[in-house]
Amino acid sequence: MDIANLIQTVTIYALPVLFAITLHEAAHGYIAQYFGDDTAWSLGRVTLNPFKHIDPIGTIAMPLMLYFATSGAFLFGYAKPVPVNFGQLRKPKRDMIWVALAGPASNFLQALGWGIAFYLLQGGDVTEPFFLKMCQAGILTNVVMFVFNLFPLPPLDGGRILVGLLPYKQAVLVSRIEPWGFFLVMALVLAGVVSKVWMQPLMSATYSVLETILVPLALLVK
Repeated sequence: MDIANLIQTVTIYALPVLFAITLHEAAHGYIAQYFGDDTAWSLGRVTLNPFKHIDPIGTIAMPLMLYFATSGAFLFGYAKPVPVNFGQLRKPKRDMIWVALAGPASNFLQALGWGIAFYLLQGGDVTEPFFLKMCQAGILTNVVMFVFNLFPLPPLDGGRILVGLLPYKQAVLVSRIEPWGFFLVMALVLAGVVSKVWMQPLMSATYSVLETILVPLALLVK
């Protein structure tokens, strides 16, 4: 394992990853408060302080161990989930959709923001590779988080969106998966199902949408 390469990779990705997880979790808490649940707010989790959202195992130890174990081929991690009491939402079944969607939406907007920064740096004739690579890392990190979290299986955001959209009986059946959902997701990830069936096609589509939105800026700076 090339330690110098690892240090460079960590340095480039550190800021984008911290922003990605912090804004993702804070967005959940903020929208939950907007719709009537102040659980996260009262616990100080609606904050841009990354240390409130970092999980020592899921955010730091697990990604590093996987990086070394797979030579960087496979990475996985998670932050502390923001606590949401869906029963306190004004219209729980409807509002849980918006609470769940808030996290991935924040990642999509961040990917767009990093894309804007990339083109502005190029337009300003900034050729320092570090900053350009950080912008590209910011786009990739947030696109991955956006697509992965929309996977329609609880406890991922996509699973909770699905529960909110389904009729009551079907929603109850899907929600019962949640206690084992993490293990099911991990099994599907390790089997390559999530990557082939979900991540690759949706990431490609997301990049296409971002590129389309950024076309005017790209033409402006050239």
